[in-house]
Amino acid sequence: MDIKDLKLLIKLVTETDITEFEMDNSDEKIIIKRGHKPEYITVAAPVQQYAAPGYQPAQSAASAAPVAASAPAAEAGDTVNSPIVGTFYAAPGPEEAPYVTVGQVVEKGQVLCIVEAMKLMNEIEAECKCKILKICKDNAQAVEFGDPLFVIQKL
Repeated sequence: MDIKDLKLLIKLVTETDITEFEMDNSDEKIIIKRGHKPEYITVAAPVQQYAAPGYQPAQSAASAAPVAASAPAAEAGDTVNSPIVGTFYAAPGPEEAPYVTVGQVVEKGQVLCIVEAMKLMNEIEAECKCKILKICKDNAQAVEFGDPLFVIQKL
């Protein structure tokens, strides 16, 4: 590819909302990335409970402790967020196995899912070795920029 074609390709990428473009053939490999990947921190808000006026719970503080211990724990871990607006796909095709499953350990660079935007299939890869704790989206579900796709535990 000559410099004129490369400049044209860069111009096409910058005029769209594409953040990453990769082309690989037998002679050359071209990767164009733009912008920076934002870092998102997810914080779980405390659950507030409300009672009807005049309601007095019959439990004592001692008997309430076991109930609190059995309450579900807030999700811990980091999130993998969508870098673009598009459609989330968990597998490469409708009849194929998903890229990852809950509990699976994945290596850095391994494909987690695809986010389709404007007929372009953008592979979302693991940025580090991690364990998949939760898949936040359903297959073929629309996603917005920054939406959490996965909850992971870095290893």
